[in-house]
Amino acid sequence: MDPLESTINSSLNVLIVDVTITDKAETQVIRLNRSQADRLTGRFGYVPVTKANVQIVVDSVEVVIAEETTDGRYQLPADFKGKVGHVYQLKFTLAEGTRYESTPELLQPVAPIGQVRALFNSASLSSTERLNNTYTAAHDFYVDFTDPANQPNSYRWDWLDWERQEWCRSCNRGFYQVKDEKGNLIEDCVSTNLNSSFTASFDYHCRTACWEILYSHDLVVFDDQYSNGKQIKGLRIGRVPLYSKEPSLVELRQSSLTKKAYDYLKRLMEDTQTTGGVAGGQPALLVGNVHNVTEPNEAVVGYFTVSSVSSVRYWLTRSDATGIAPGLFVAQNGHPPVDEPPSGRDRPPTAVCVSSDTRTPYKPEGWRD
Repeated sequence: MDPLESTINSSLNVLIVDVTITDKAETQVIRLNRSQADRLTGRFGYVPVTKANVQIVVDSVEVVIAEETTDGRYQLPADFKGKVGHVYQLKFTLAEGTRYESTPELLQPVAPIGQVRALFNSASLSSTERLNNTYTAAHDFYVDFTDPANQPNSYRWDWLDWERQEWCRSCNRGFYQVKDEKGNLIEDCVSTNLNSSFTASFDYHCRTACWEILYSHDLVVFDDQYSNGKQIKGLRIGRVPLYSKEPSLVELRQSSLTKKAYDYLKRLMEDTQTTGGVAGGQPALLVGNVHNVTEPNEAVVGYFTVSSVSSVRYWLTRSDATGIAPGLFVAQNGHPPVDEPPSGRDRPPTAVCVSSDTRTPYKPEGWRD
């Protein structure tokens, strides 16, 4: 579960802003969603906020437009990245005209990551984090770094993990088709209308090399109030679950935070580690630094952050892992893959590896064959 989810009472209908501008040459994305509960079931869910006009204002002068690529996902130009010492502000207008903006945020420098260590831990994941409520193993990552002296610094850590993906598509009550009956390329699941009782689901191997991109969900933050200018050693900053015993590529990211952003994330981290406080209810709604321009009392969840990032890519061999690993497919789906039975030439087909935020057909830099 994303830490932000647990701060939102399912009976509320609130706007959720998810964005961090970094100084790395990487895709910079703003995500806008609205939390809503299903009127019949009461189950909590997200509804993407579409057709918004989204922009980043640099130093109160330059305006950079973000284009909507998929519902609720707004991407800044490919050549855009933040710069240390510059001030950034998020502004957006919803389709019906409501305007929102963040407080201006200064992009501060970050200390470089020093040494990195990964240690296998067979009991790393808690009872609420276990894969399929069974697997507890992970590699715990630790870093050393030197905190700059004579200045306050706040940090955040997260990670990305590239794992080889062997299965590129699952089709429920249907079959994967490369082309239609007229020979047109479709590369999609096609439902069967021949038998209404057909309920089988099949999984299809990747046609080419493919990597799954997994993201951390833990909130790990640190403030140098009691360690200003000192060397920080052996700080645990992430846990990468043992999906399989195959090697993977892990990018560790050490990011700068403003003091207000740190305070917000620290409070968010504390809220997610409780069961709802003394009363045992749900955590309070945690409002960030984005507000409705005309109705400032509207609660908007999320924090517009800007960060300098020091990153290290670590080849995780997993040679020290013991016990049983579920395999990536089982970890993601809760069951083993099911092959479509062979039925003549070209059946079953292989599926294309579709590039997205969570999957790529392009070999990551640092991957070892």
